Amino acid sequence: MCIGCILFSSVPAVSATVNFSNCLQEVRSGVWGTTGGLDNFGHPIINVSEATAISYDLCVKACGSGPEAFNWNIFSQQFTAWLLPYLALVSQLPFGAKTRLDNLVSMLLTVGSPTLAAYSLSLTVLNGHWIAQRFSHLNYPNVKNAVKILSSLQQSALRVDTDNTLLASLIILPENDEWWEELAVWLNYVHTWSISAVASILWVILAYFFTVVDSFTGNVVTYSTLNANGQAVGSVFLWLVPIVVAWLQISPKCDHTRVHQAIRRANQVAYVATPDGAPTLASNVCSKRAISIQKASGAIHCDEQCTAPIFNYARFLPWTLAVEDVYRAFREASYKSEGEQPVDSSATWERGDRNSRVRPGNRRGSLPQVAAYVMPVVKPLAFELLDTHRRSRWGPDIVSRFLLASLLAVGLTWGTVGAAIVVSYFTPTEGIGCRTGAYILYGIISTVVWVMLATSSILAHYSRFTVTFNGRYLHTKSTRTAGIISIILRRTGKCLAALNSIWIVLACLLQFSSFLDRCFCNSSVFSLGKHAYNAIDISAKDVALMNVPWIGGVALACGCAFLFMGFVNILINPALPD
Repeated sequence: MCIGCILFSSVPAVSATVNFSNCLQEVRSGVWGTTGGLDNFGHPIINVSEATAISYDLCVKACGSGPEAFNWNIFSQQFTAWLLPYLALVSQLPFGAKTRLDNLVSMLLTVGSPTLAAYSLSLTVLNGHWIAQRFSHLNYPNVKNAVKILSSLQQSALRVDTDNTLLASLIILPENDEWWEELAVWLNYVHTWSISAVASILWVILAYFFTVVDSFTGNVVTYSTLNANGQAVGSVFLWLVPIVVAWLQISPKCDHTRVHQAIRRANQVAYVATPDGAPTLASNVCSKRAISIQKASGAIHCDEQCTAPIFNYARFLPWTLAVEDVYRAFREASYKSEGEQPVDSSATWERGDRNSRVRPGNRRGSLPQVAAYVMPVVKPLAFELLDTHRRSRWGPDIVSRFLLASLLAVGLTWGTVGAAIVVSYFTPTEGIGCRTGAYILYGIISTVVWVMLATSSILAHYSRFTVTFNGRYLHTKSTRTAGIISIILRRTGKCLAALNSIWIVLACLLQFSSFLDRCFCNSSVFSLGKHAYNAIDISAKDVALMNVPWIGGVALACGCAFLFMGFVNILINPALPD
């Protein structure tokens, strides 16, 4: 019975709401004494009847610790105008994973860590530009299609097999021209602009525009509507616009079923060289193929199997190494063809024309001849050592791409989230309160998740630095430890991202519902400490003082978004080799 009494008596305290305007009137009338009255800058007021703000202690005493009453009109207006458009825009992100769970994880990772989303997107753009530059000087049949195919397979766990001259045959033999042409066509499907995508993007842009205009032109600003203003919310989610637009421009090949079908169909017409010189279908020799999609390879590398583009962070290093294997084979074939050296050393070079630079007859030979054609020529020892050094297990040019992608990702995240922090910080009471703290926490967790998952991908790649037997890794102590840490970091990062995505949406809902309109949140206790106070009576002069930081916040958010889009549009669709 006592427990029931306690619960019953606690209900009014939990559900009790406050009215700060009435509370301030009571303070001005002297009901709560003559101390604790302040102006909106926190300075004491001699005449308490002129107070526009009150100290945090007096606020709790006079007003109570509860929130202001829920106002459905404010909540519905703010939610539908500022938050709902961004939630709708999330549906325009590219998914395409094999399972619904992977698609859900992809969405939570994107919302929970815009840093990771921008990082994976930046890597995708940089990789596409890098591979085009890497192959640009090569002059051999199918180089252009190779660049298209390898770039399109960034969303897949690309596997390149050089055993049994599979790769050499795929590149050298003229019978495999069909393989390159057909696969390039089958992977050339487009996931791009639709009416719903354009409508969602325009909805968000217009909503943000009206938010900014309303912030600077509104004549009447009440305390509740000021704190429920959607400008900070619009800024904290503004990163989503360049991310969605960029993915629509890139059109990633992330449809799991479609990509696997394309690879499987192409590999049915793949040929390999034979010892007697007559090419045969690869299916007659072995079950492996030169280029394929790697199947599941355990918990360490499971993210590489998910075709959603946000997981490109996990495929960055293995994809680079796979591309490098193909590049080296094409490079040697190109060098030898430029020297008019046919595959069959006993044959005479057939000169090509404008339609066929390398005649099919120059590309035929026995299995040993095809294998030798993609091998480097004999070099002095010093050059061999340099060549071995360049063939690192990490891949070429990864540091520059990693650093640039990281800079862009962090810049976009903190440019937009930072704008929300600035707007919220300079909204009376100036300082770090619940709203500003929520945005800071969101940005920090977003960055931490990116660091954890990027580190996880590096450790997962390092765990491959060991021998294999029957397709399984025989781990050493160091590679096993790296693999275990990689799994822990990845799973922890995903959990944090999921919680962070829920947190930011919940924080916005609490802001719109007036739940955060309470003494503790409005007094910026986190930064002001014992000097915390609650500014209640907001005048037109106070609103005018917010214009400078608010303009700065808008400029910061929009500027970072435009810079990111500029980067994408400069590097996207690079010139392909002839």
